[in-house]
Amino acid sequence: MSIDPALLERLENARNTAEAGGGEARIAKRHEKGLLTARERLARLFEPGTFMEFGKHAQHACHQFGMEKKSMPGDGVVTGVGYIDGRPVAAFSQDFTVGGGALGRIHAKKICDLMEYAGQAGMPVFGINDSGGARIQEGEESLSGYGQVFFKNVLLSGVVPQISLIAGPCAGGAAYSPALTDFLIMTRSNAQMFICGPEVIKASTGQVTTMEEIGSADAHAAISGNVHFVAEDEDHAIEIAHKLLSFLPSNNVSDPPHKPMENLVFNPDPVMNELVPADPREPIDVKRVIAQLVDHGDFLEVQEHFAPNIVVGLCRIQGLVTGIVANQPAIKAGTLDIDASDKAARFIRFCNIFNIPLLTLVDVPGFLPGVAQERGGIIRHGAKMLFAYAASTVPKITVIMRKAYGGAYLAMCSADMGADMVFAWPTAEIAVMGADGAVKILYKREIAAAEDPAQASAEYAKEYRDKFASPYQAAAKAMITDVIEPSQTRGIVSMALRNTLSKRETRPPKKHGNIPL
Repeated sequence: MSIDPALLERLENARNTAEAGGGEARIAKRHEKGLLTARERLARLFEPGTFMEFGKHAQHACHQFGMEKKSMPGDGVVTGVGYIDGRPVAAFSQDFTVGGGALGRIHAKKICDLMEYAGQAGMPVFGINDSGGARIQEGEESLSGYGQVFFKNVLLSGVVPQISLIAGPCAGGAAYSPALTDFLIMTRSNAQMFICGPEVIKASTGQVTTMEEIGSADAHAAISGNVHFVAEDEDHAIEIAHKLLSFLPSNNVSDPPHKPMENLVFNPDPVMNELVPADPREPIDVKRVIAQLVDHGDFLEVQEHFAPNIVVGLCRIQGLVTGIVANQPAIKAGTLDIDASDKAARFIRFCNIFNIPLLTLVDVPGFLPGVAQERGGIIRHGAKMLFAYAASTVPKITVIMRKAYGGAYLAMCSADMGADMVFAWPTAEIAVMGADGAVKILYKREIAAAEDPAQASAEYAKEYRDKFASPYQAAAKAMITDVIEPSQTRGIVSMALRNTLSKRETRPPKKHGNIPL
């Protein structure tokens, strides 16, 4: 039976209308600003020819305020599934050329239907946000649409990875959907994200500010901590997304995409020994340590510009996908503060959700002292790290490089907090507090009575380190697994990761713990 040519022509016209979006003139304006269209973004995200679109012919359902006369192809959003590195990924891309990408009921339904499908199929969700916000002509229905999207974000949280790209305006309530996802990528140009813009802030509070200060990628990456990656342009953003997905499983019941080396390599790395300064007061640059540990120096740092006194990110170590949490002694001496605690805790919980082993590199003098930290809730924020590590059931390997003092020693995943194996370098110091502070308390009278108090203090400090802070003391008390040379770290960590991949841990039945927020 042949198909009526008129029907085929109608189908072709409908396809062309949907794919034309807001029309050639609006698309040309996008290109003049250096912006891609919604479909062009998806074409660059996915392998050629693999995108299957959902809801291509969907249209808005508003019949008031003149909207019944407007054509809105796809209702301002393109949704569907395509392949990245051979794996299916669900994605939506808001189309600014159609009604400014504003969200209405059908627009929201398309996104929600896609997320529901992704959850059932067990595939990651990638959302490209470029929208003028709620479609005011649809009134409360647009607000309802946002609520439905937020609800789906929460349902999928911990089930499949969710990644957001902010590639245009993302204002008001619209900002909460990407904030509910696992990772946010934001382009440095042409993108803004905020709840209240400069004009609203001035009218409400009298404060004068700029979009650069409150809504730019740099502000969110370095100050608010809302954004995990800053991209120079949209192509760079897609590149980051591909790199990120290369470390992630498709869902929470799958293993990460490990590529284990056939034979483990245990050759010592003399460069690691050279990275340890002779002066214990001179900081280590932990990024140089990480570069020596990970395969080919390939480390995807997360939230690089936020709370840089702690470093988190994804890598492979002899082929095994690993999440790294490391103190950065080169900044704030590696102390843990409010922002560092939040940053680390969230990353730890993400790795635990998606079965990614954790490697913790420790060189921490303690929590950052100060009135602002105490009044800001450092107790509550620091407790997030304790909670995150203790609640995690993935393999956890800890390497104490140098200082590990007080509560911060515990917060950096000691054996007591659930680390499966803990290794220490010979330079490690594990104690309630540093030697200089301890001797002032323990040997106060002796130092005061000495002919040379400074020399006496130094001698007592050395004695304290040898007797009370030595890694061998910790090893004797079964607090650490072994004392190792820095040059051995990569091989031993690789073996430890390999030996714990089959780890299974049962916890008491409960809905979830109550993390101190």
